[in-house]
Amino acid sequence: MRMKDIQLKALPILMLWVITMGQGQNVDTSPSSLPDGIIYKIVDGDTLKMHLLYPQKIKAKKEYPAIVFFFGGGWNGGSITQFEDQAKYFASRGMIGVLVDYRVKSRHGTTPFEAVSDAKSAMRFVRANAHKFQIDPNKIVASGGSAGGHLAAATATLDGLDEATDDLSISAKPNALVLYNPVIDNGPEGFEYKRMGGRHMEISPMHNIKGGTPPTIIFLGTKDALIPVATIEKYKAKMEAVGSRCDIFLYKDQTHGFFNKPRSNGEFYVKTTREADIFLKSIGYLKGKPKI
Repeated sequence: MRMKDIQLKALPILMLWVITMGQGQNVDTSPSSLPDGIIYKIVDGDTLKMHLLYPQKIKAKKEYPAIVFFFGGGWNGGSITQFEDQAKYFASRGMIGVLVDYRVKSRHGTTPFEAVSDAKSAMRFVRANAHKFQIDPNKIVASGGSAGGHLAAATATLDGLDEATDDLSISAKPNALVLYNPVIDNGPEGFEYKRMGGRHMEISPMHNIKGGTPPTIIFLGTKDALIPVATIEKYKAKMEAVGSRCDIFLYKDQTHGFFNKPRSNGEFYVKTTREADIFLKSIGYLKGKPKI
């Protein structure tokens, strides 16, 4: 099924949501209340969906910034609910949160390359339907943690790995990135190099930074066993060398996944979310002070 067919199939649901939201009603948009989600892609018999979380009160005809989250799990597994708390928070700040499912090895028998294709398809779907969703197509943030952070960064840096059915006239590139201990180097000194099968130049964000890469904020624990601090510092240097902004925040003695809300009684969920809020305000996506 081609992307246009998928969009037409989802259109009645999308319009119902937009009409409801436009009436200013308080609608529960947590993943548990939207079990069916929105189909953004059907490929090789797999149906992929996303969930949208709106502010409680949304004005008709107004377009809002969006933040699209990709869960982590080494491209092997993971849950769409990982960033539910962050999505809900940014919805409370006037953004539209998007939680994206994508193909992983444990459920679909796929590789990181298919995951990147799905991430790019998801970004194109959000942008193609931006006006239906009441999303500003020029203020779409990609975000994620670990392998999900890799997918977010990949949508911003990689020119290839597009699905054959995607409309390539629609950009998959986000306007900003919020990354949590992201996999951003798949080269010889990076993460899962052997798994890339000699194709690391196609899939490694570190090796594809170029002018115009969107402004980025990165969070990392100093004791992350998978993502060295030096890797993130090198990424920042390469970003700044091409004139792109890259803010990094290092958290002493924290390990991989430290930002998840259940960890450390939520301490670093709060700290990273606040810094992400400040960053998004600095680029004009949010107004006022953080609410966390």
